[in-house]
Amino acid sequence: MDLSYSSEHLAFQDEVHAFLDMHWSPRKGLRGQEKRQAEFEFRQLAIDEGYLYRGIPRQYGGSEQTADVIKAQIIRDAFSLARAPMEAPGVGVGMLVPTLLECGTEWQKDNFVRPTLTGEIFWAQGYSEPNAGSDLAAIRTKGELINDEWVINGQKVWSSLAQHAQYMFVLVRTEPSAPKHQNLSYLLIDLNQPGITVRPLKQITGGEEFCEVFFDDARTPAHMLVGERGKGWKVSRTTLSHERSGFIGNAANSVNLFEKLVSLAKEAVIDGKSAISNPDIRQRLATLEAHVISHQYSSYRQLSMTVHNQEPGIIGLMGKLLATNIGHEVAKLARDLMVDDLLISERLDGSRGPEKWNNQFFGSLGIAIAGGTSNIQRNIIAERGLGLPRDVFGKE
Repeated sequence: MDLSYSSEHLAFQDEVHAFLDMHWSPRKGLRGQEKRQAEFEFRQLAIDEGYLYRGIPRQYGGSEQTADVIKAQIIRDAFSLARAPMEAPGVGVGMLVPTLLECGTEWQKDNFVRPTLTGEIFWAQGYSEPNAGSDLAAIRTKGELINDEWVINGQKVWSSLAQHAQYMFVLVRTEPSAPKHQNLSYLLIDLNQPGITVRPLKQITGGEEFCEVFFDDARTPAHMLVGERGKGWKVSRTTLSHERSGFIGNAANSVNLFEKLVSLAKEAVIDGKSAISNPDIRQRLATLEAHVISHQYSSYRQLSMTVHNQEPGIIGLMGKLLATNIGHEVAKLARDLMVDDLLISERLDGSRGPEKWNNQFFGSLGIAIAGGTSNIQRNIIAERGLGLPRDVFGKE
């Protein structure tokens, strides 16, 4: 594994830091609408300079740069250090855009990629259902093609922030007589229409991040089909691969979370002393840091192998599971550090206090099912990575 940068990449690193010093540092500390406007303007500058949306053609709003995983890593590291905004948040940018670029029609790319990148269109995901969570092939929401329109009936659940979304990418059953995995289609749907009801779900933290969405003769034009009819399972695999690798399994997220935990340990008090001086806490932090460093250096190894056109193998399947486990352990230790402070509710002035760790604790449980449950992920590792049989007991 070679982690050293060439002189070309060191010069590029200096260039990125100089850009951030000039264009982002003066904007720090803004809130509300001013912050959102500053982030929008900064992203436009970063796109123009070739730092964001590097793999997306300019005709769709990207910077269309030649693929260079080292430069991409330099950008991620520099932006993270400066706490500068990268790609716009949401499932649209991280999951739908790469899916459309790979599987969508030219009309779909022209009409949806650019406004998704700029944040003009916010998307929700419609995969899970009350009786079909990780088993997507068992979904019951139906789609019927009538006079050049898909008519949709059914229900989705756990659709993050659907109450704020204008559109949804949704998996529906369109070929009832076809075999499993060959009867699904991947559709894009305008949520602002009669026949669609979005109902936020109240969480134990008081938030309403997730929603259930009901379709009662909702409609979408035939040209909103992504990929081939009945091939939605294949398209959905593309979307989920981006969710697992970019949204959930990113090692940088684990490093950032651990750094925040260390800061908390320095602030918390146990027996009248800083918690980080407590031997038990230090031991737990050291053990957890070992897992975080393993995850980080595993990502470096994969990066180095990719640069040298080598296949990283089974380790590429494990990022999501590793990040999930780390998130659980961070939550447990944070809970033990905060104790009764976790009972404090959100501050009236809108600033963030102890409740952010409450959200992290409960959110860590949710990550275990996001992008496919941890058990499903273990099955994928076993079957695709280790070549183990799907049914270890066989059939009599």
